[in-house]
Parts: sequence; C-alpha cells; structure tokens
Amino acid sequence: MRLLMLGGTEFVGRAMTDAALARGWDVTVFHRGRHEPPDGVTALHGDRTTRDGLDVLAGGEWDAVIDTWSAAPSVVRDAARFLRGRVGQYVYISSRSVYAYPTGAGLDESAAVVEGSMDDGDVAYAEAKRGGELAAIDAFGDNALLVRAGLILGPYENIGRLPWWLTRIARAGRVLAPGPRDMALQYIDVRDLAAWTLDAIEQRLGGPYNLVSPPGHTTMGDLLAACARTTGSDAEFVWASPEAILKAGIEPWIQLPIWLPPGEEHDSMHQGNVSKALATGLHCRPIEETVQDTWNWLQTIGGQAPQRPDRPTVGLPPDTEAAFLDSGAH
Repeated sequence: MRLLMLGGTEFVGRAMTDAALARGWDVTVFHRGRHEPPDGVTALHGDRTTRDGLDVLAGGEWDAVIDTWSAAPSVVRDAARFLRGRVGQYVYISSRSVYAYPTGAGLDESAAVVEGSMDDGDVAYAEAKRGGELAAIDAFGDNALLVRAGLILGPYENIGRLPWWLTRIARAGRVLAPGPRDMALQYIDVRDLAAWTLDAIEQRLGGPYNLVSPPGHTTMGDLLAACARTTGSDAEFVWASPEAILKAGIEPWIQLPIWLPPGEEHDSMHQGNVSKALATGLHCRPIEETVQDTWNWLQTIGGQAPQRPDRPTVGLPPDTEAAFLDSGAH
C-alpha cells in the first residue's frame, strides 16, 4: 500500500505512520518539519495553510491519504480537491463530537450531526470536524472514510489526559478520585485506532464509523488502579461523589481529565454505539496495556508529555486538590 500521511509526527498521525510502516507499507509523510518523522518514511515538507503549500505533492500518487486536521475545514477542502484523481481513498480522522448535543446513550452513526461547511475558516471544534467530513465527501464521495473517534489515549498523547493521571498518582499521597468508582468509561487506544483504520483502508470501507471501545470497556476505578500498579505508587485514593466535586467548583474533563459526572455529557462521551466498527474487526486492548505503555513512553521522554498549543492544559492544581480533601466534603 502507498500511504500519504498528512502530518504523521504527533500522537494519532504518529501511531498511523508507525502502524503502516510495521505492515511494510510505503509511507509518505507531509508535514511542516517541526518534529522528526519516524525512520523509513519519505518526508516532504510544506504548509498546507499557505498558498501553493501543497505543491510538493503534485507529482505523487497514493492508494490512500489519512488526514487528521482539526481546524478550518477549508484546509481539508483544499487538500482533498488537490489530491482528487491521484489518491484512491480519503481517510478523514473526525470525531464523535460531530453529533448534535446531547447525543444520548446508544446512538449510532445515523444520529443527527451539527451544521458545518467545508468552506468555513476558524470555527468551533465540532463544526470544524463536520466541515472536514463534508470536504472529504465532496471530493471523494463513497471513497471517503470518516473515522469518528472518541476519547483517544495511549503513547505519544499530546493532550495530557492519561499522562496527568499517571504523573499525579506516581507522586502518591492522597489522590482525589472522582466517583462513582464503577462508572463506565469508553475510549480508544491510539494504536487500536490506527490498526482499525489501516484495516479499513485495505477493505476499502467508506462512510462514517464510530471508533471507540465498547461502553464499559473499563471503569474509573479500574483506570486509576492500573495507574497505581503501573507506577508502583502507594497513593491513597479518596473517592468523592460527583455532587461534592461539582459543588466545590472543580471542573470535569479539564481539571479531572477523562472524568465526567453521570448525566448527558457522560452518556454522550462514554455510551456511544460502536457495533458497526466491531462488526468490521475493531479490537480494543485492555486498559492495563494502554496505561503501562503510556507510562513506558513517558519515561523515555523524561516524564513530561508534550502539549498541543491549541488545547488547554489539563489537571487539578495541587492546592485545589489539597483544599478539597482537607475540607472533608467528599
């Protein structure tokens, strides 16, 4: 397979590139040159947001292209139109955020989506991803594969969610653990996302697919316990009710990464229907493996995860955590 990777040096793009190389694919990575791509690729440099920024790709032909772009949909539109006729399949890594909120529990790919336009410039994340989908469909029709990923975890994470929990639990002491302990979580290991996507390219799948683990693949308790085992920490988990956390003004998802209190937001994020992807071969590794491999990767880079400049820094400030635990309000 000849694969063109738009990006390919960070998190999802890096996982896709590594997986394709492991299969013996011929991989071309197009990027701005800010990070080193994996060994074994053909690296081409350019800035797709500038006039003539894609010109270095003008002479190539590929079986498929993978595009992880998350900003202005017009950038996806321009790339898709530029590559039409020289690429067999356009794979756009989208998001389950494209569904109109609240999505509710158990809804599949037929659920209503937000409004979007492939001609948009800078818009909110959900509208940007939907516009990117429309751009891929406009240029490639049935040969556009829309990978609607959910929460993504694993090595190379540059958002900081799982790395924050690992480093916090490694420090030990009393740790605010957001309950309920048995609350179901739904996520996708970035390497399982990559494996399914490459399989889908080989199968020439098209259209939208929710890509996340089955609901209840793990729980909040299992996730934090795996972090403690992996880091060798003797942290004392202090489980707190959602009501107490919210009353204290602690922000779900941002200050307590991954966690959302029971309700509409939790159902939208952690109760999605993935039967379509499962029927086409989606495999999800256990949480212990995701946690262990993410910790191992963190150790190779000095323990500090990279941070995407366009995403907020996540995590609970130590003084906020201490004040909450000392209050006894949990």
